[in-house]
Amino acid sequence: MARFCSSCGTQVPDGAMACPACGNAVAQAGVGGTATAPAAASTGGLTDNVAGMLAYMTFVPAVVFLVMDPYNKNRFVRFHSLQCIFLWVAGFACGILLSVVSMIPFLGWFAGVLLSGLLTIGGIILWIVLVLKAYQGEMFKLPIIGDMAEKQA
Repeated sequence: MARFCSSCGTQVPDGAMACPACGNAVAQAGVGGTATAPAAASTGGLTDNVAGMLAYMTFVPAVVFLVMDPYNKNRFVRFHSLQCIFLWVAGFACGILLSVVSMIPFLGWFAGVLLSGLLTIGGIILWIVLVLKAYQGEMFKLPIIGDMAEKQA
């Protein structure tokens, strides 16, 4: 998994102790070989990991972090904010699709209710994983949404 400097956002090669662009020290890979951001790195009044975690508390903090000055320059916070917004859009689209499916008499209604319940449970589990990964300082990418967020960050 790629590591990024918490100060300037430059990708840091594996095994490097300092950022090649700005020279700041970077955290080493955590448990399981995943990259972690240093807990002491801070933007504004919040550390990077706390700001990344808060970005997943609905889409409102994500939008706020994208427009507030110290946070919108931080690649880690921007990534999690964008991933949260894209996930909300995907969830909204799935909700509309399930509403249309549930309008089909009997079998469609049953399938819509069943899929809606499974989507809700899966969404809650995914949300918990994303919050924990952001708090641990990881840039955990979802398959399609994460790639889009990384390109925009």
